[in-house]
Amino acid sequence: MSKMLYTTTLPGNGHWSLEMRRGSLMKITDLEGGANVGMLFYNPRNLLERYNAPDTLKCQHTFKLQRGNCLYSDMGRIFASIVEDYSANGEGNWHDTICGNSTAEQVEKQWGKRDYQSHRNQWFQNGYDAFLVELAKYGLGRADMASNINWFSKVIADDHGNIQLDTKNQCAGNSVTLRFEMDTLVVMHACPHPLSKSNRYPFASVEIELGEADPVTDDDYCKNFREENQRGFQNNALYYLTTQ
Repeated sequence: MSKMLYTTTLPGNGHWSLEMRRGSLMKITDLEGGANVGMLFYNPRNLLERYNAPDTLKCQHTFKLQRGNCLYSDMGRIFASIVEDYSANGEGNWHDTICGNSTAEQVEKQWGKRDYQSHRNQWFQNGYDAFLVELAKYGLGRADMASNINWFSKVIADDHGNIQLDTKNQCAGNSVTLRFEMDTLVVMHACPHPLSKSNRYPFASVEIELGEADPVTDDDYCKNFREENQRGFQNNALYYLTTQ
């Protein structure tokens, strides 16, 4: 049975990175409602292999991420699977992976400017710079930043193709759980979504729980969610057969 072994909180302008082992779990919970968690994945044994949003969407025939979807690398392997996706208000979780990050210019235009020297933990960090801070710890930089995931953020398009953030499903208690299918360097931030129109800078913190997953079985929901995912799991198996 899956079990959680560690719990921490990421504040609403914070960022973090860590290596998740194959077979481990990460559960993220929106504590206050309105959270956005930007996330990137890299292979810690080969940092050139990284999360590929276009392939993730294309091969699973979707515009959004939800339970059952697998998160692919640019080598056709699966970093993680979305094994649980809980919506506290019943509106359904829907996670964005096309809109990218907030920038310093966007944040200043929307909420004004606050820096750490003057405002300490109440400063207005942006997603792009938050990623750069974490990536620098591993010798990575701007050129290594791929399209990211925005957990808990639902974006919709109108008949004219205009994209906007839909906040109806934002609710305290929403959660998403990832099962890691290969060793993965996870880089994340809890800064605002780039399309946020909130009147105030959303200091929406999240709880992060880490634990161990049950073994993947032949009838696994994510493995069978799309036919193409079978090939992704086979690519993972081949990778570990030849590298260990």
